[in-house]
Amino acid sequence: ERCELLDGQPTCLPETFSSCWLTNSRHYHTFDGKDFDFVGSCSYILSTSCSTSGATTSPPFSVVARNQDGGNLRASDLHSVVVQVYDLTIVAVKGEKGLVRVNHHLSHLPISLANGKLHLQQKGKSFLLQTDFKLKLLYNWEDHVLLKVPSKLSNHVCGLCGNANGDPWDDTSMANGELAEDIVELAQS
Repeated sequence: ERCELLDGQPTCLPETFSSCWLTNSRHYHTFDGKDFDFVGSCSYILSTSCSTSGATTSPPFSVVARNQDGGNLRASDLHSVVVQVYDLTIVAVKGEKGLVRVNHHLSHLPISLANGKLHLQQKGKSFLLQTDFKLKLLYNWEDHVLLKVPSKLSNHVCGLCGNANGDPWDDTSMANGELAEDIVELAQS
């Protein structure tokens, strides 16, 4: 539940979330339900704060999937997930279970950072990152990433996960607000 002023009156509304996931380094499901496959061996923005109106609803953040050339007939493998928020860089590297890198320093979980605004912990066999503005990331230290954003970030995010506005047809919107012609153009933007 989130409370805000609507027409000058305090109103509490149920908080809803949009989910995006990346599986097997190539299968994507956007916040708005668009499914696509994309293979590449670079770093790709899953989601970042952006707004064509200039309005911001959260601190600046970005979530990046770093892929590398894969062996055994795989075109690419998910090597790590990088989150930048609150002037911190958090890196969870494939296979380094129970560990993350915070500004290049290897750290054991759990950790609370940015005066309690950012929490990192192990949940089952996965890494869980949560912010005070309700961004959530779950990464299994292998090949699956789940990212959740609250409804207040609708139309204030962009990247391969889309813009979380409920419309899958505009999920290829680039940071400049223009629609990419295809997923490759979006990934390179």
